[in-house]
Amino acid sequence: MAILLPTAFEKKMQMLLGGEFPDFAASYREPRHHGLRFNPLKIGPDEFRDRCPFHLTPVPWAKEGYYFAAGDRPGKHPYYHAGLYYIQEPSAMAPAEWLDVRPGDRVLDLCAAPGGKSTQIAGKLRGEGLLVANDNQPERVKALVKNLALFGVRNAVVTAETPQRLAGKFAGWFDKVLIDAPCSGEGMFRKDPDMVSVWNERAVEACAAMQDDILEAAAAMLRPGGRLVYSTCTFSPEENEGTIARFLDRHPEFSVDPVPGAPGFAPGRPEWINGETYGDPGRFSERAVRSVAHTWRLWPHRLEGEGHFVAVLRRDESATDHQADRETPDGQGRGKKAVRREPAPDLSSWFSFMETNLTVPIDGKWVCYGDRVYWTDPGWRLPDLSGLTVARPGWYVGNLRKNRFEPSQALAMGIRPDQFVRRAELAADSPEVIRYLKGETLEWPENRLAKTEARVPSKGWCLVCADGFPLGFGKWQDGMLKNEYPPGWRWT
Repeated sequence: MAILLPTAFEKKMQMLLGGEFPDFAASYREPRHHGLRFNPLKIGPDEFRDRCPFHLTPVPWAKEGYYFAAGDRPGKHPYYHAGLYYIQEPSAMAPAEWLDVRPGDRVLDLCAAPGGKSTQIAGKLRGEGLLVANDNQPERVKALVKNLALFGVRNAVVTAETPQRLAGKFAGWFDKVLIDAPCSGEGMFRKDPDMVSVWNERAVEACAAMQDDILEAAAAMLRPGGRLVYSTCTFSPEENEGTIARFLDRHPEFSVDPVPGAPGFAPGRPEWINGETYGDPGRFSERAVRSVAHTWRLWPHRLEGEGHFVAVLRRDESATDHQADRETPDGQGRGKKAVRREPAPDLSSWFSFMETNLTVPIDGKWVCYGDRVYWTDPGWRLPDLSGLTVARPGWYVGNLRKNRFEPSQALAMGIRPDQFVRRAELAADSPEVIRYLKGETLEWPENRLAKTEARVPSKGWCLVCADGFPLGFGKWQDGMLKNEYPPGWRWT
């Protein structure tokens, strides 16, 4: 079904695209494309292709990305609940690819919720280094935390702050920064037709001003020589080439990195900001106008995806305000409301749980927020985060209760099956796996329990897996597997 575009938007695009406009308009009469990315923290590419029950076609610009058919329902497969892939619009996979994340990097995803690009970054880190994922909308942060847990990400800190408040703590700290900026959303009209009804020309100006502020804060947090990727899902020159040109004129220490594109990508359009066909003549420096030709646009009539804009920026190595090694003695923040230092919690029940249930203890530093226990790595060398809202200070492993420890869903998703002493193995295509995901208790004869050693007692916590991939926890006793799958995660 064709999408009825806003009249003002259609006129603007017709003026900008000229002879290319009929092809652009025709793309809105075509069905949108669907994509997913496999999770390299849990499965390799060959095994994923062998196991995946859907017909897949590679996304040219995303190493882990694939198209799937519109009739497939990957969100209703147990592999989704095992965190083997993330469902993501194909064009939205491009920005994190151009960030060039390497294991060991310190990476900031500044506008991260619901977590698509954060999970993509985490996969590229391979568990080494640190991802700080931030979003300043608390309700969206909940989805971000859940998606990182589903993906089995350990080395992530999640904050819920404004970019400006983060910049006060992380000056010059990050190797890579991703800004998937709030925008007018013009590129998502085909994916989400509801966005058509809320679009207006004033939103473009408001978003451009917001983007300027976000870029200012992000620039302060990038180390000299670091890489910053700015992206939007809009076509508006004011929010794309214009935002980059304004930033470059304010920051001579930054330049556009002319990275290669991918099949179907189109270069940025300098003539749309310098008054040649649009914009204000003389508003930007010659350097800024020339530089935006090295940005990239993704058009729905040129490739199999929605509208996106990507700019890769590099900070000059000679910048002098590097504070990446700044830290506090304990290296940890206390969260927004936690100001005074609390007495050290009694972690004996957690250590006892590890000794009883894990084949190898987990090394690291343990911190508590209330009764919640988190794993952190001293090698992160975090600055003092006191005063910030911290939604996840590390890998959440469980809760301290009176005389006992309760493991978290994030712990189940973040370990390998061979790390837990008891397992209940389900076939992904069995009715049992659906019953487990719905929260039901299962009959489970003792001889079906998989144990690492014969001497391991049968009674106790059990890691429930689908085709060998963790789904969550259960408790086995007297032939029954009590379901510990969280209500908020259950199959609906």
